[in-house]
Amino acid sequence: MKRMILSLVLLAMVIGLSAQTYPPTKTPKLQFVMQLRVTLGETYEVGNTQHGRRIVIPITGGTFEGPLLKGEILNGGADYQLASHDGNRTQLEAIYSVKTDDGVYIHVRNRGIIYNGTDENGQKQFYFKAAPQFEAPQDSRYAWLNNALFVCEPEFTPAFKGVILNVWKVV
Repeated sequence: MKRMILSLVLLAMVIGLSAQTYPPTKTPKLQFVMQLRVTLGETYEVGNTQHGRRIVIPITGGTFEGPLLKGEILNGGADYQLASHDGNRTQLEAIYSVKTDDGVYIHVRNRGIIYNGTDENGQKQFYFKAAPQFEAPQDSRYAWLNNALFVCEPEFTPAFKGVILNVWKVV
C-alpha cells in the first residue's frame, strides 16, 4: 500500500513538472498606491556591532497621497539601518505610523536593501528597493492594505530634504 501511494505521488510530481513552463508565461503587474514624502531627523550611529554598522534615522513627519488615500506621516518612527562591514549593502527596516485625512491610523513596517556595488556583469550599480507592510484597522476602508504585497523605491530630488517613496501594489 505504501509503495502504491509513493508511486502515485512520484507520478503526480513528474506530470506536474512536465506541465510547468519556463520561463513563466505570466508576469505580476504593479498598481500605483501612493507617494510618501518623509521628513527625517538627525541621523545617529550606534556604531559597529557584530552584525554590521547600525545607523538610526528618526522619522519626524511628512505626508502621503495616492488615488485611494492621503494623510500625514506621524512623528516618532525611525529607519533602522544595518550597513555591511564593507559598506556596499545596507539592510533597512523603517517602522512608523500614518494617519489618513479621515482620521484612521495605519502602522507601517518597511523592509528593504540598499546596494551600492557591482551587478552580475561587473557594472556599477545602485539598488534601493523595499517592501512595506501595512496594518490597517479591519473595519476601515483601508483594510485592503492588509491583504496585498507592496513594493517601493525612492525618488530623489534636491528640492525635498527627506526621502520620497513611491509605493505600488503587486496585482
